[in-house]
Amino acid sequence: MSEASGTSPLGGRRLLVVSTNYAPELTGIGPYATQLAEHWAASGARVRALTGLPHYPSWQVEEEYRGVWRTVEIRGGVGVHRRRHYVPPRQTALKRAAFEASVLATGLLAPPPGRPDAVVSQMPSLAGGVLGARIARRHRVPHIPVVQDLMGAAAAQSGIRGGDRAAAVAAAAERYALRGAALVGVIHESFVPGVRALGVDAGRIRIVPNWTHVQGPTADRAATRARLGWPADTPVILHSGNMGLKQGLEVLVDTARLAPDVRVVLMGGGNQRDALRARAEGLPNVDFLQPAGAEEFTDVLAAADVLAVTQRASVLDMSVPSKLTSYFTSARPVIASVADEGGTADEVRRSGAGVLVAPEDPAALLEAVRKLAADPAAADALGAEGPRYVARHLSREAGLARFDALLAEVLPDTRGSHRR
Repeated sequence: MSEASGTSPLGGRRLLVVSTNYAPELTGIGPYATQLAEHWAASGARVRALTGLPHYPSWQVEEEYRGVWRTVEIRGGVGVHRRRHYVPPRQTALKRAAFEASVLATGLLAPPPGRPDAVVSQMPSLAGGVLGARIARRHRVPHIPVVQDLMGAAAAQSGIRGGDRAAAVAAAAERYALRGAALVGVIHESFVPGVRALGVDAGRIRIVPNWTHVQGPTADRAATRARLGWPADTPVILHSGNMGLKQGLEVLVDTARLAPDVRVVLMGGGNQRDALRARAEGLPNVDFLQPAGAEEFTDVLAAADVLAVTQRASVLDMSVPSKLTSYFTSARPVIASVADEGGTADEVRRSGAGVLVAPEDPAALLEAVRKLAADPAAADALGAEGPRYVARHLSREAGLARFDALLAEVLPDTRGSHRR
């Protein structure tokens, strides 16, 4: 073991991280699960990760993993146990259920060997939460699920076909995963009422916000714009990340239709990408880009004039997009086309780095873009609040320390008793 094993409270601890998403995925919850596991490994713990095949946000298994059923890799000192599962190219309630069922089945059939001292699971994956709970109960060790999304609420709010029928099933799975947990982490306080409604006592809930997992931009902004073919005098509004139903990205395509002089860029993948391309047919001011690599990701974000986060009007309390941490790091103003009473709106207001507009309203979104484009100094000042907010609240060190504190609460002390 490393020198840390002799000095760190985690030295020699056996930890299992369960997350459907993991590196090499660059967006969503994968980077958080990866950095958490690697942090604990660097602290001297013996860490394994139980995960799936890389598929997000494109919802296609990456080429090098196609045909793989079961594999073990060593990444950053972590033993990464991958299990094959079904990946639906398009989202319906039935297909999502099949995805979750396949993750659960392969994980239960072939969990990593050995007895962990604690299990940490990442949710929104229902299967990941249930797997974490089952493995922890089997070995009678603490389970700490971390709620990134509430899938029961997501099924009801996101507009997925058959979502209303799926909501009750999803909520039952969440209840199973959470009710016996030693502690439950939530990434935003707006999730607390939903978690309590699932039967979790408030005394067992801890706020563990996502941290910024990317480095700030380093390239010359004008040079990046030129490389991407974005004219200096054309306002560019960029959305990065998953193109799914709950994002309601139609509002950006419709904004481009209203304003031929504004360029809309959709960067990423997802099951709605093809439908959005069809909606944008004939619009020369809409670009679709593949996800940028880690080395240039924030440079591309910083090259835009405005960064967009959008959600359907029905999305209220089940999701705070992880893209916001990257947006804030990039020092560009954020326009949030989201419900005013949701957690995403709360986070944008708290940061001081963006403006809110009504969801699913392209005219309102366009008005905000034009206002920022007409006052570059004000736009720059707004964007500059993002890195300041990151430094105060969203640093990697602070985020990882919160998870260390969770483990300190539930792991046995030197006398072998649990601290609760």
